[in-house]
Amino acid sequence: QVHLVESGGGLVQAGGSLRLSCAASGSIFSTLFTAWYRQAPGKQRELVAGIRRGVMTNYADSVKGRFTISRDNAKNTVNLQMNSLKPEDTAVYYCYAEQAVPGRTLIYWGQGTQVTVSS
Repeated sequence: QVHLVESGGGLVQAGGSLRLSCAASGSIFSTLFTAWYRQAPGKQRELVAGIRRGVMTNYADSVKGRFTISRDNAKNTVNLQMNSLKPEDTAVYYCYAEQAVPGRTLIYWGQGTQVTVSS
């Protein structure tokens, strides 16, 4: 079982920065695929950035060059550095983790943290 807890959300002006952090319980963190998703009001949840094996990253086109995902396996954390924030980045951001076990994939979600970017 993996428990995810996000922190770092808040209110920021357009052009500003925020750093989200997701702390994970459990000793299997280093084996997980981890990612950040977001969901804006009235929209579907979307992948923002993912990181696999600590080095392989992928980003949504809308955040490339502005957001950076990283993880610290020693501290069991995955972080999202968000720069040059835009009002359209306003959403609830969720930490996501995926664990492959024989025959299936286990999915874990955090409770979400609100990010609001004012114009």
